[in-house]
Amino acid sequence: MRFFPYSEPYENQREAIERIATAFSRNQDVLFEGACGTGKTLSALAPALATARSQDKTVVITTNVHQQMRQFVEEARAIAETTPLRAAVFRGKASMCHIDVGYDECQVLRDNTRDLVEVEGEIRELEGREQELLAEAQAGNDEATGARAIVANELEELDQEREDLADRPTCEHFYRNLTGDVDEFYRWLHADVRRPDEIYEYADGNGFCGYELLKDGLDAVDLVVCNYYHLLDPMIRTQFFRWLGRDADEIITIFDEAHNIEDAAREHATRTLTEGTLEAALGELEEVSDHRVARAEALFVPFLETMRDVYLSRLDRTETVGEDWIDLNIDERDGPDELTRGLREADVDDLEDVVEAALALGGDLEATYEDAYRRGETDVRRESQVLQVAWFLQGWIDAADDHRFLPVLSIRRDDRTDEIYGRAELFACVPRDIAGELFGQVAASVLMSATLRPFSVVQDALGLEDPVELAYGLTFPADHRRTFAVDSPALFSRDRGDPQVQAEVAAVLGDAIRMTPGNTLVYFPSYAEAARYHDRLGHLEATRYLDEPATRAEGLRQEFTADDHAALFTSIWGTLTEGVSFDGDDAQTVVVVGVPYPYLDDRTQAVRDAYAIEYGDGDPTAGWRYAVEIPTIRKTRQALGRVLRSPEDIGVRVLLDKRYTAAATQEMGKYSVRETFPPEERAELIDVESDRLRFSMLNFYTDHDAYEGGPPSPERPD
Repeated sequence: MRFFPYSEPYENQREAIERIATAFSRNQDVLFEGACGTGKTLSALAPALATARSQDKTVVITTNVHQQMRQFVEEARAIAETTPLRAAVFRGKASMCHIDVGYDECQVLRDNTRDLVEVEGEIRELEGREQELLAEAQAGNDEATGARAIVANELEELDQEREDLADRPTCEHFYRNLTGDVDEFYRWLHADVRRPDEIYEYADGNGFCGYELLKDGLDAVDLVVCNYYHLLDPMIRTQFFRWLGRDADEIITIFDEAHNIEDAAREHATRTLTEGTLEAALGELEEVSDHRVARAEALFVPFLETMRDVYLSRLDRTETVGEDWIDLNIDERDGPDELTRGLREADVDDLEDVVEAALALGGDLEATYEDAYRRGETDVRRESQVLQVAWFLQGWIDAADDHRFLPVLSIRRDDRTDEIYGRAELFACVPRDIAGELFGQVAASVLMSATLRPFSVVQDALGLEDPVELAYGLTFPADHRRTFAVDSPALFSRDRGDPQVQAEVAAVLGDAIRMTPGNTLVYFPSYAEAARYHDRLGHLEATRYLDEPATRAEGLRQEFTADDHAALFTSIWGTLTEGVSFDGDDAQTVVVVGVPYPYLDDRTQAVRDAYAIEYGDGDPTAGWRYAVEIPTIRKTRQALGRVLRSPEDIGVRVLLDKRYTAAATQEMGKYSVRETFPPEERAELIDVESDRLRFSMLNFYTDHDAYEGGPPSPERPD
């Protein structure tokens, strides 16, 4: 509790801290679901920091939500006020570079700068030695005269080397890191928990590279706050742990919003290759005189030609292709995909040998380009596109018959040239390999979220072994909330266009908005459905706000929360479902319309099929449950959690679809979703008929004296 900075923990928080500490003592991972008000962050941080302090380890806490990152900083600052703690917030180089160069170019600049500084240091040492020998020679030491001549020759050679290095590209900011006094920076850095923007500004004002200084200072910290990709990307993770000065088994990780790890790991395991990169690689081969060029071309050309042949044969209406990628189905259930078939039909004797030759050639070219940039022969550090293409095609060929990957061909229109071009993608359906490798390496981990259950699915999908499971529901007063499951039509996709269904859903939505003494959040399966009911409910007195795709939602959120009787219509798959709080009077009622299953595109179906193979064990529904139903209900639970953010809040949560009701469990069989909710949340669901919701809400809000100037009439307007 010395790392708990407040006087008293929340209800359940002390128990969670003790159980997590016990798990860490046994090197066990923890799956931790806690509703709002559980105090998940400190429940994980306090035992993690205590364990790390006693066992000489470092704690890394990570999230993919910016709002949570800010909360971590505040919690770390609170701990540091009561207990000595060194913490750092780490962000990628791209957002902290003072001269805006890429990673590979930066690497060369660093190496050149370091070489220059080392030579300058050697010159200073020899100059000092030369002065000593001069004094000895002037005092009559003949040996000193000869030694001074040798030193002078060495100095002449080093001066020439310095001139050569000075002509090469270097970084002035990094140069000052190596030659200036940085002690004051580190005193400032460790005096508080500094955000990346603060570090950038401080370093920039003093001519330093803040990113490199922060990297060098990471090995002195107890706690690091970072983004998911620092841990989930295998290459970045290796470097990150090296900067921390730790082996993997000396790291304790805490993942917030851990229900997102699956998708994030899948993204890091997915590889892509654009048509433009293929063209650049072929252009690069034309510049090279090497016996391996012909072998690389024999691999690259048929792949590029097949890509073009396939997507051109599908372009019946090219005007519908815009700037967003459109997937084309190339997967063949009974054989290799169309692009792999094109490779196999090409005139290539041994495909594996050809790939190895292309990889070796690309590696040699990469080394040549780096050497040229290091010597100052080029102003920009060139990257070998041959190496990139060969690396991708090696993975593509290896995964040709692997159910864990889906081969995808996508197209889009270039906004500069207006030309259509393609992209091959090896989509990772099963992220367990990426995630499981991480969790198998580190000392222990806490995966926490308000919507993590069922734990068995998380354990399978992420490759965890024997984790400790903790779950705590809402501890706020139960009489401050009502959760209704409305017996309205089941909004299957085939029924959403039915005028009668729309009329009934619109009527219930209108009731919910009118009976709310404040603002109402309404979540739909898609933006199109949100727009449909936004337009249908134009007769309401409440102000209506419509969230639309590709628009900045934060401004809309602020307008909505500033209102006192409004309804916000949005997609549950948009940006206003998680990581965004609607506190106090920001919103008092939340409605989820339908069971918001995502569109079952080829990717989702491939994930479903892969999960059925991986986790089915004879259960034909496992793929659907793992890939579709459980993620959808997690998303629904996230939406319901946007209101009731403190013990003082009162509010109503509405699930508008008969598939949520108890009756549907018996009547609709596999279509019912009620049993997918955790037991304590199912226990709170109150079934209500669609034309009675308004009376139930009226009674609840009246009992809490929530209406100013008297309650509204329950009669529906004409």
